[in-house]
Amino acid sequence: MKGQLFIISAPSGAGKSSLVKALIDSVEKLTVSTSHTTRAMRPGEIDGVDYHFISSTEFLKMVERAAFLEHAEVFDNFYGTAQESIETQLHQGLDVILEIDWQGARQVRELMPDAVSIFILPPSNTALRERLQGRGQDSVEIIERRMRDAVSESSHYNESDYLIINDDFTAALDELAQLIVSQRLQTSRQADIHKEMISDLLA
Repeated sequence: MKGQLFIISAPSGAGKSSLVKALIDSVEKLTVSTSHTTRAMRPGEIDGVDYHFISSTEFLKMVERAAFLEHAEVFDNFYGTAQESIETQLHQGLDVILEIDWQGARQVRELMPDAVSIFILPPSNTALRERLQGRGQDSVEIIERRMRDAVSESSHYNESDYLIINDDFTAALDELAQLIVSQRLQTSRQADIHKEMISDLLA
């Protein structure tokens, strides 16, 4: 049975990455796609796990080969999702999460309309600023830029199928997990998984 593709988008600092990591740890047969990026590796990140870190030249060559399901430029860096790896995981029966911005989400929805899109928002601008400052990774100038861009990014929340407000982490994680389970309980997927049992019941 083919897996389900989930798109999760959010403004920087909304807690998307932390939620996705916890979700992967708590839900079986769920994986996150590893995107390609030209941005610098942050402390604690691992090449091939957090991202495939490549040069701008390598990235543009992949664009020319139409290797990306989606790609975009964010904060002066390129990000892209390799289509082949996504298709392989889905055909293995895994549900796959794409952590991408609204631009990438729009591209993916056009190519894969069956994808389920989820947007995560912080509870307030104050909370967003505190989270960005709490990272201790960005300069004041970068934080201010991210705050400005967050308004633009957040305005695209209504393009998604579902909206989650990350005010309480545990509650937001529980809501995400419920979304995954609800998709797995759709009649078409359940009928495929339990087709022999259903055949016996209807015999």
